[in-house]
Amino acid sequence: MTEQHGSPDESARQWREAAGRGDLVLLDGFHALKHALRFGADVRMVVADDPDGVRALAADLAPDVAADVARLVRAGELRVLVNRVHPTGVAALAVRPDRAEGRARLDRRPRTAPVVVLDNPRNLGNVGAVVRLAAGFGATGVVTRGDLDPWHPNVVRAGAGLHYATTVDRVDLDTLPAGPVYALDPEGEDIRALTLPDDALLAFGSERHGISPELRERADHLVSLPMRPQVSSYNLATSVAMTLFHWGGPKVMPRD
Repeated sequence: MTEQHGSPDESARQWREAAGRGDLVLLDGFHALKHALRFGADVRMVVADDPDGVRALAADLAPDVAADVARLVRAGELRVLVNRVHPTGVAALAVRPDRAEGRARLDRRPRTAPVVVLDNPRNLGNVGAVVRLAAGFGATGVVTRGDLDPWHPNVVRAGAGLHYATTVDRVDLDTLPAGPVYALDPEGEDIRALTLPDDALLAFGSERHGISPELRERADHLVSLPMRPQVSSYNLATSVAMTLFHWGGPKVMPRD
């Protein structure tokens, strides 16, 4: 038997009240919800046009969290609650992780995996893709410099809810986590000649402008990725993937 949550109108009222809080994050789509639940998110509301369909989807694709989805999901008209309805027909609100706890994880030493630093990124989707990569590689976290909010709903959407699988925050130059800074720069040493330490800060600039002068000055090492002449740059997420793959080297990721 599934839990009853009241009418769609009541769901809409409660959603709007909750969405006005600054500490809740929109999880847009089933995969974002699935990952958030797997990694311990405090999910407060789940609304779907077809709750039974979402329960069936959970039973099929994510049986490990199917009971939580079944308990939380309620009927609601998504098109009046979110700007764009995800093809899976479900959205949720979850508590944003405590920033102090996240900062403690970033600062904890010794560190067993790098922190990815995004220097003034501009594209929300690219930042979300980087978070997804960092979670998959087991990076300690992703931090951004600049005015882009790494917890913007479009970033969380592109990250498929994997913000809850790593630490994601915004920092200033003087509040970077400790560790040697390896900044990606076309003038740097070929990454294939280097071993990246586990406590590294792997810093990436934007495709258009690269690393900022102040972060470049702060860098302990400048590192370049192999690239064919006359190709101007890689996509940000591609650069991060190549660098994390090089860091991982022969390490074997555990399999379930």
